[in-house]
Amino acid sequence: MSDTLDIRAIIKHQRNRYPVLLIDKIIALVPGERATGIKCFTYNEWFFPGHFDDDPNVPGFVQIESLVQTFILTFLCKPEFTGMKTNFVSINNIRFKRKIIPGDVLRIDATLKSFKRGIAIGFAESSVEGELACSAEFIVSVPAILDQFKPKSQGDLK
Repeated sequence: MSDTLDIRAIIKHQRNRYPVLLIDKIIALVPGERATGIKCFTYNEWFFPGHFDDDPNVPGFVQIESLVQTFILTFLCKPEFTGMKTNFVSINNIRFKRKIIPGDVLRIDATLKSFKRGIAIGFAESSVEGELACSAEFIVSVPAILDQFKPKSQGDLK
């Protein structure tokens, strides 16, 4: 596995597509441990005209989605998980520390703390020019794996 991912490799490994594929590249990667992603914000982003035309800044949900897209690549980059669907289980301890505006380049550092039975637990934080922008803790499920560990119903036991 390469220690970087370009946009074609990102698309191969995870299921987000335009207009919700947000990260532009992964510049550092240790599969099963951590990933560092980059998101370059330009005024041409679809959300800036509505958020807000007189003071364009990146909405919080876009910041969180950028963080989680980097986080899921900490495990989806492994061959046995490539391309699998993921779902949020929880997002905790979200902190917004800095306004992000057109022209900013967001650096996202994500760490996978645990991956067991289709449940990934970890953390991501972003920065602009070294200044903390946003952080959050994530629990994400991989349904294709998690379903293998769900109890069988009585009808399935026959």
